[in-house]
Amino acid sequence: MGAMGVFTNTRRIVKAGFINFWRNAMVSLSAIFVMTVALFVIGSTMLLSVFLQSSLAEIRNKVDINVYFNPDAGESAILSMKRSLESVPEVAQIEYISRDQAIANFKERHANDYLMTQALDELADNPLGAILNIKAKDPSQYEAIAKHIADGQDSVEPGGNIISNVNFGKNKIVIDKLTAITNGVERVSIALLLVLIVIAIVITFNTIRLAIYVSRDEISVMRLVGASNMFVRGPFIVEGIMYGIVAAFIATGLFYPVTLWLKDATESFYGGTDLFIYYIQNLNQILSILVLSGAALGTVSSFLAVRRYLKV
Repeated sequence: MGAMGVFTNTRRIVKAGFINFWRNAMVSLSAIFVMTVALFVIGSTMLLSVFLQSSLAEIRNKVDINVYFNPDAGESAILSMKRSLESVPEVAQIEYISRDQAIANFKERHANDYLMTQALDELADNPLGAILNIKAKDPSQYEAIAKHIADGQDSVEPGGNIISNVNFGKNKIVIDKLTAITNGVERVSIALLLVLIVIAIVITFNTIRLAIYVSRDEISVMRLVGASNMFVRGPFIVEGIMYGIVAAFIATGLFYPVTLWLKDATESFYGGTDLFIYYIQNLNQILSILVLSGAALGTVSSFLAVRRYLKV
């Protein structure tokens, strides 16, 4: 058979598949509905992963180690520690905030708190100590920096410790909790997705089985006139692929109102990605992934049904 014959046969198979799809539209609704749910979960998992990872990255970028010094700590001792920490390979940057700057920043943050401002004005001396804000080259390196600071505290003589507090432990708890939540949500999403994929395959399998039964007279005629196996089986596989493609377009469309509704919440959550903007900017990519996933689901389901129930 020449190239023209292959093209003609393929066109006929695809056309027959489209005819089957529209003829069995009511029967196909259950398969399309379940596939839509499965593909919506696939898309939701993608968007949720983007959102959680962006939120986690934003929090990690904002995290630093704040070393708070006692108010009576000498500036020379603090600057000496700063120089010592700058020699640590994991340290990217250290900001020194003097006592005067620390109290000025504090007053600015509480400018609308009259009682706090009044209480500070009545104090004879600045109650705050200097601060070192330490940024690591990579978020994973903060633990090594914190250990270096702790080792330095342990090595000083009793009464010689000038550090009041190091806040890394609290930040680490927040990061670890968010990381655990992210991993947990992704695992649950994958488990739910696998269950829905199995359900979608089973329902599509039975829908194609019913379509084969409805078309049994036509199949008998095609066998009598010597139609090839591919010509008999092909339209049902095309029909299954159509279920997946239609479901992909429906699922992608559903993300418009959903992400629009979540727009404000996602935008304000720890600097997370605005999912509506992400959806609009990556619409073609999302649609392509869902169409390919839907077509794959439809192909597998219909192929299994054809192999099982259409003996030609």
